[in-house]
Amino acid sequence: MKKTMRFNSIAIAVAVMLGVIQSGCRKEADFVDKEKVSTSATERPSYHDGNNSAIIQTWYSTALQLVKETPGHTPPIVARSLGYMGVTLYQAVLPGMEYNPRSLVGQLNGLSSLPARAHEGQYSESIIANAALARIVKSLFANASAANVLKIDSIESAIKLQYSTHLNASALNRSVDYGHSIADAVFNWSTTDGGYQAYLNNFPSGYIPPAGPGYWLPTAAFQKAMLPYWGSNRTFVPADGPGPIDPPAPLAFSPENNSAFYSEAMLVYNTVNNLTAEQRMIANYWADGGSTFTPPGHNIAIVLQVIRNSNLNLFQASELLAKVGIGLNDAGIICWRCKFRTNLLRPVSYINTYISPSWTSLIPTPPFPSYTSGHASFSGVTSQLLTYKFGDNFSFTDSAKIAYGFAPRSFNSFNNAADEAAISRLYGGIHYSFDNDNGKACGKLIAENIARLNW
Repeated sequence: MKKTMRFNSIAIAVAVMLGVIQSGCRKEADFVDKEKVSTSATERPSYHDGNNSAIIQTWYSTALQLVKETPGHTPPIVARSLGYMGVTLYQAVLPGMEYNPRSLVGQLNGLSSLPARAHEGQYSESIIANAALARIVKSLFANASAANVLKIDSIESAIKLQYSTHLNASALNRSVDYGHSIADAVFNWSTTDGGYQAYLNNFPSGYIPPAGPGYWLPTAAFQKAMLPYWGSNRTFVPADGPGPIDPPAPLAFSPENNSAFYSEAMLVYNTVNNLTAEQRMIANYWADGGSTFTPPGHNIAIVLQVIRNSNLNLFQASELLAKVGIGLNDAGIICWRCKFRTNLLRPVSYINTYISPSWTSLIPTPPFPSYTSGHASFSGVTSQLLTYKFGDNFSFTDSAKIAYGFAPRSFNSFNNAADEAAISRLYGGIHYSFDNDNGKACGKLIAENIARLNW
């Protein structure tokens, strides 16, 4: 009886959550400009539920909460998970889309096949999306707490109950099985990319960083390099392999006080020493460090807000989340490839050695090399993909950090937000300006490759 009562309470909570997202989640609309997005939707059988993207909001919000509560899910790993979630969702609902979308099978590295739907029989797109996201989230967060595993199962059951009233048992089971089969196939593919279960070992003990002037060294006692081999992982997009997509070489290291590198370090030093209240707030706003949804999660939270306030349907939202997820994953790999290829020392190390031994950064320096900036890379690819979708002058307000005690921040474009995210790392004292500029530029190149796929 207690179990039934507990499930009913979860079902009610999920129903309320979905209702809020569908109709009442407009607190952001008070300060978010909405752009009407045209759709090609025609009248479809009710069982497709293609106009409802509330389920997506529930599952992505759940995933971002799991990021905060599950050990080892550092930014590149989070970017990877968001990538596989996006591919799973897109491929699961693709057969039900009104337009003529293209499968990513044969387009993404190593994705050679996925299960097909039966030619006969009724399907529910909402049930499929729910089953697919529940299964892939559970697989990607396999080290989640027992309580959170139960939460995943309970949310899946509650949403299934809510959306199955119009389905017979055969259609319901067929839809659930198909969603699960897509998620399982995508997850099996994910295990061969080099990042499988990396959350269990972010700091491999066998890695020995190169030593010498200009090279990265730990900035705290007993610190080890985080994910030094991540750059060897398989990217989603073939064009994102080593080559022209990689950032150029960083500025040549020099300890001389008349060198360009010294000037860059002095810029960090003087900026942090003379921060305005607004700059200090910006540094903290975009920090997204431990116990948060991380920088990739922050970018996805922005995408979720735009989806809600632009009234994107299930299919439109699925395609956008697939694009951004793929971009975040590839940006993480390419950024980390650059970090551990160049192994450039952090500003605090340079400044303590050549400028001021007592200087400290505003934001704690992360445990990996400086060049390029992960924040700038993640924001660069996300902003470019959102700009492709909504245009250069899409004004919006980011309210994703209200729960962390920050007021919403308004921007006149996605690129404007990406610029602020990038420069926040200079304000925080943990990146040179060329880390930020070249990381953001690389993110935009990754977005171009994603846009060239057949969607």
